[in-house]
Amino acid sequence: MENMIDLHLHLDGSLTAEEIFILAKQQHLTLPSQSIDELASMLSVSSNCQDLNEYLQTFELPLLVLQTKEALTFAFSHLLARLKNQGLSYVEIRFAPQLHTRQKLSQYDVVESAVYALHQSLLQYQGEIHAQLILCCMRGENNLKQNLETVEVAKAFLGQGVCALDLAGAEGLYKTALFKPIFERAAAEGIPYTIHAGEADGPESIWEAISMGASRIGHGVQSIKDEKLMDYLAEKQMPLELCFSSNLQTRAIASAKQFPLQTFLKRGILATINTDNMTVSRTTLKHEYNLLQQTFLLSPEQNHQLQLNAIKAAFLTSVEKDMLLKNSFCPPS
Repeated sequence: MENMIDLHLHLDGSLTAEEIFILAKQQHLTLPSQSIDELASMLSVSSNCQDLNEYLQTFELPLLVLQTKEALTFAFSHLLARLKNQGLSYVEIRFAPQLHTRQKLSQYDVVESAVYALHQSLLQYQGEIHAQLILCCMRGENNLKQNLETVEVAKAFLGQGVCALDLAGAEGLYKTALFKPIFERAAAEGIPYTIHAGEADGPESIWEAISMGASRIGHGVQSIKDEKLMDYLAEKQMPLELCFSSNLQTRAIASAKQFPLQTFLKRGILATINTDNMTVSRTTLKHEYNLLQQTFLLSPEQNHQLQLNAIKAAFLTSVEKDMLLKNSFCPPS
């Protein structure tokens, strides 16, 4: 499968062990191991992962090496090269600028470095892949100032590489409703946003994200538990950014067969397939489609619909979507 689209992909969770080794050496940082295999194991979630909170612990090592402009530029450039080689035609890469300020970079500096790498890579690839950035606000305590700064930085770079905002982090520990002021500010500034919801918390988290004006829902798998919510999602054509492997690993779903993809498609919900974190979940977008094909025996028409849904859900203008549909859409095979 070529010309694929990933709308939910985290930078830090997709940094490879080899890339971390190179960045650590450049910055004279001490890693917990000098073995690539051992580093790879530390970066990937274990088979007995218990929940999202445990899953999120794998992000500390990538963040250790992503605290300079040079490191950020390197990471984005290498990620885009891998995605192009994997056959993606469009991707929205998300990251939290506030997590990259340990060495005195401002959030503006962080995003400026990411945008520079994005523009340089896209110029190099001459239309083979298109990409945009989503800036994540973070669930947590006493970080309102940092989150509001993320909103302001998103405003500064909106349309210049940044396409939207997000809310990420430990959903079960920090309820979606706590972050309403952040997205009131974003809405006032005209910045679109998706919100992680219905992953580690129930349907009420998705309803809250909807009430806060989210354009899309990150994950949203728990909407299967609410008939009225599924009706609403279908009627409003509100996209769900589904991530099969990570939902299994975080136990957002109990088993592969319980992943509600078929139900969502049959009800006309705008479901999309995404990787979430390629390194943490040991996956690629092609692998995700293959797993779903093996599990649910998706028809060519359903595969076609999933790819079409991704185009519809993308943070792109109608003209850009038409171009993506014309130039990059892969018909069913």
